[in-house]
Order: sequence, then C-alpha cells, then structure tokens
Amino acid sequence: MTRRQFTFRCEGAQLVGTLDEAAGTTGLLLVTGGNEIRAGAWNGQALFADHIAQAGHPVLRFDRRGPGDREGINGGFRSSVPDLAAALAAFRAQCPHLTRVVGFGNCDAASALMLAGGAGCDGLILSNPWTIEDDSEEAPAEVVRDHYRRRLTDPAAIKRLLTGKVPIGSLIRSLLSALRPAPKAPEGLAAEIAAGLASFSGEVRFLIAGRDRTGLAFLSKWDKTDPRICTFAEATHSYVEPAAQDWLVEQVLEVLRN
Repeated sequence: MTRRQFTFRCEGAQLVGTLDEAAGTTGLLLVTGGNEIRAGAWNGQALFADHIAQAGHPVLRFDRRGPGDREGINGGFRSSVPDLAAALAAFRAQCPHLTRVVGFGNCDAASALMLAGGAGCDGLILSNPWTIEDDSEEAPAEVVRDHYRRRLTDPAAIKRLLTGKVPIGSLIRSLLSALRPAPKAPEGLAAEIAAGLASFSGEVRFLIAGRDRTGLAFLSKWDKTDPRICTFAEATHSYVEPAAQDWLVEQVLEVLRN
C-alpha cells in the first residue's frame, strides 16, 4: 500500500489531501469533523484509513478550508459544500479506476454530508451526526438516563448520594429532564439534515456510539425505528475502545463491499 499527499484547489484556496492507495474500485472519502485535521486525534483517522486501505479500498483524507495544512477561511461545517465537492473531484482524478465513492463523516462531518445531499457520493456512512444547536442545549433524555444507569452501578456515586454530597436540586432537574418526551418530528438542525438527506438516493448507514452525547442527541431527534441505524452500546464518540474500533471498521467495510 502507498500513502501520498497532494494538493488541490477549492474556490481559489489550496487544500491538502492524503491518499491511501489501493486497487479496489470503491473508495472512501473520509471527512473530518469540527476543526480536526485529516490525521485525526492521536493519529486516529490515519490509522483508520490504513485499515480500510489494507482491505483493498482507496481512502482520501483532507483538510477543508480553515484547519490543518490549508488556505482559506474556516466557515464551519455549514459552509463545507465546496470543500466536499473539490475533494470528491480530486479523489476521482487521483484514482481514475474508482466506480463508486462512499462518504464517511463523524459528528458535524456527518451533518455536512447530509446538508450537502450526499455531496456527490454514491453512498454515505454517517456517524453520530451533529444536531445540537448550541452548547447550552439540555442533554437529551437518553443521555440523562444513561448517566444515571451508570451511576447506580457505581458504589462511589451511591455513597455520595447517601451522604448528602449530591445537590438535590440538580438531581431533581436532571431526573425531570429524563422524562421529557421526544419531539414528534425533527426540528432545527435535525430537520435541515433530514431535508438534505431526503434528496439522496444511495445507500445510507447511521453509526451511533452508545456512550456519546452527540450520537444520543441525534437519536432523540430522529426516528429510532429507522432500519439504517446501527449502534455499538459501549462506544464513545471517536470509537477509541478496541472493540468499538473493530466494529467501526467492520461496518465501513460492509458498506464498501455492497
């Protein structure tokens, strides 16, 4: 397997991509979330790309305008449609043997792909899509219930409660929030990404980390009976747990091989 870097243009700005080459005709466009650079935290994206390429599928990672080795202004995930289009065109140019490209995004990278109606990809893997409007938004009921399930199995937490070291007011507010009904239809950003995805006709798979606030917030605003949703209960946001990493690779390869 060969790994190489190259540059490409996006609305006058120079962007940098890293390509893990492979002979397969289905490639993975790996879109980074937040202000994360293409290598990922603790080189996680690079290691993930290597796993996929070793299985025979080319992988392109890139820094959109703003973060990493790039030019241009960071406008956030809502303004990344041109970056996605430029990266996809560059991927196809660098790997002319590709007949199919699947886009993968975690967090707001998943939301960016949805807002872009798939951004020209043939399939989408959407991990823990970002639906939180602002940091002051209350945690969804699923997150609160998961928090207290874990606390009830923690002897130290039970001791704090029994010895009066847990603020009762905060506890009551949290318990009441766990009883909030889920909205009947997506609202706000959740409605926007739903509308964007509605125009996409390719394969879609949602991946949800069961211990991630972002993923659980998405589930609280989405139809939980959606058959495209796959969940790994013990995974955190970036799938750092060994079993979660294995599950993530398996899920992605399954879509790439379809």
